Amino acid sequence: MKIAVYTGSFDPVTLGHLNVIARASKLVETLIVGIGHNSEKQGLFTPDERQELLKRATVDISNLEVKTFSGLAVNFVDQCGAAVAIRGVRPMTDIAAEFTMMMANRKLNDQIETIFLMADNQYAHVSSTLIKQLTPLASDEQLAKFVPQCIIGDLRERLKS
Repeated sequence: MKIAVYTGSFDPVTLGHLNVIARASKLVETLIVGIGHNSEKQGLFTPDERQELLKRATVDISNLEVKTFSGLAVNFVDQCGAAVAIRGVRPMTDIAAEFTMMMANRKLNDQIETIFLMADNQYAHVSSTLIKQLTPLASDEQLAKFVPQCIIGDLRERLKS
């Protein structure tokens, strides 16, 4: 595989996301991380801010590109010239929804294959909802068990009471 695309909201990027990104980057020549924009959802960070945070958190991965997109993820994967979509999944919460999305994507473009990478055990419970709940209450040391150290200041600034 030359190019694969890992799409998501990454709002904010977590250590679970970084775990999947690091592992996926070893499977392909180029990994593109696509930050989706859903106009119906109010995000914590704008897509451009999420792009900057992700670039900062992945600076050590040389075969990575970080882009934003709107519209269908399967169309973005195709526009990137990739035939593989990477999806990160958490064991108990994501499987059914991701399977449904994979089947819909196959109907929309049967040339795109989906590969699921399960986040390592220590990240299986991490979600953006959990991060938003923890940030006001946890110390930086505690928060660094869930998100990259380099974005903690941004999280704290955004979630000030």
